[in-house]
Amino acid sequence: MKAYVVGVGMTRFEKPETRDWQYWDMAKEAGTKALEDAGISYDRIEQAAVGHCFQASTAAQRAVYELGLTGIPVYNVNNNCATGSTALMMARQFVEGGLSDCVLALGFEKMTRGALGGGTDGGDFAASPVARHYGIMAARHGFEMTPPTAQIFGNAAREHMEKYGTTEAQLAAVGAKNHRHSVRNPYAQFQDAYTVDEILAARTVHRPLTKLQCSPTSDGSAAAVMVSERFVERHGLAGRAVEIAAQAMTTDTGESFASGSCVDAVGQPMSREAARQVYERSGLGIEDVDVVELHDCFSINELLTYEALGMCAPGESGKLVESGATTYGGRWVVNPSGGLISKGHPLGATGIAQVAELTWQLRGEAAARQVEGARVGLAHNIGLGGAAVVTLLRA
Repeated sequence: MKAYVVGVGMTRFEKPETRDWQYWDMAKEAGTKALEDAGISYDRIEQAAVGHCFQASTAAQRAVYELGLTGIPVYNVNNNCATGSTALMMARQFVEGGLSDCVLALGFEKMTRGALGGGTDGGDFAASPVARHYGIMAARHGFEMTPPTAQIFGNAAREHMEKYGTTEAQLAAVGAKNHRHSVRNPYAQFQDAYTVDEILAARTVHRPLTKLQCSPTSDGSAAAVMVSERFVERHGLAGRAVEIAAQAMTTDTGESFASGSCVDAVGQPMSREAARQVYERSGLGIEDVDVVELHDCFSINELLTYEALGMCAPGESGKLVESGATTYGGRWVVNPSGGLISKGHPLGATGIAQVAELTWQLRGEAAARQVEGARVGLAHNIGLGGAAVVTLLRA
């Protein structure tokens, strides 16, 4: 059975501690918008898959109860930065498996200011869920007194530069592109454009990554209503429906750690395999894709993902972004929303927000951000620890 997104909604992503709201407030806002977009009432929802990383264990119920008290199953989902897309994948599976005709995927996060830690309190990385990943990094690069996530991705950037000649200007070009795109997005946490030189001159977080190449912590929520083909037909929703043509999740394999490379430890092999599965299942390839929302938690990860998705050969991603192929007027438009770097990154909401953006794009409803003639979109969401989810959507 096919699965379709018929309604999406999100809040603006905000800098933590700048707006007076709680996670249930933001979830109500996003969920209500998604239901209104679909043109259905909450009592049509049969199950809810709800993603969050930093709230209490049954925070999903506390949030969903703001939409209604119908007694449906509510699932709390936590899969690090891939949490939102994992909730979306659960919703799709409920629909495709014939268990439900109408499911809500919801994600939210209320975060604190400052960089993310290494997965444990007190700095005990031996107890961290990502201890193996940081162990790979430490064995090759040592450990510096910089934010752990920026450090492992920054070290992946150093490896890419050493192996392929990727330049700091090419890394900065990712940030410049995504900040420029976010100017058109009213939901984005940041809406300021910067030049490559300004990005290079910003404060260094972990060399070669500067602040304007790193995603911020954010508050926010996003939601999507997933339905079956028969639900679309019964409720006359064909004009709102965007098909999930294929979706795949992968987790770490031996390839993530065997090379001792941070490029592999941060998930490029997972992303490559998830993309392969999606192309195989859908019969579509990257050449059919018009618009991409990918996980640019740091500028280097956008470059690594170009290669994993097959947009260019290994080592050619720096040249690809520099050429203009991944912005308006190029072969693809990547992160028209501004991406994580500029739109923001509330972990539980990120993957669903990507699909919200692509749904608007494929319906032709993205206003000033609209990618002309967009018919196929690809979302890529990744979390250390690890999980990679690739979703292919078709108008």
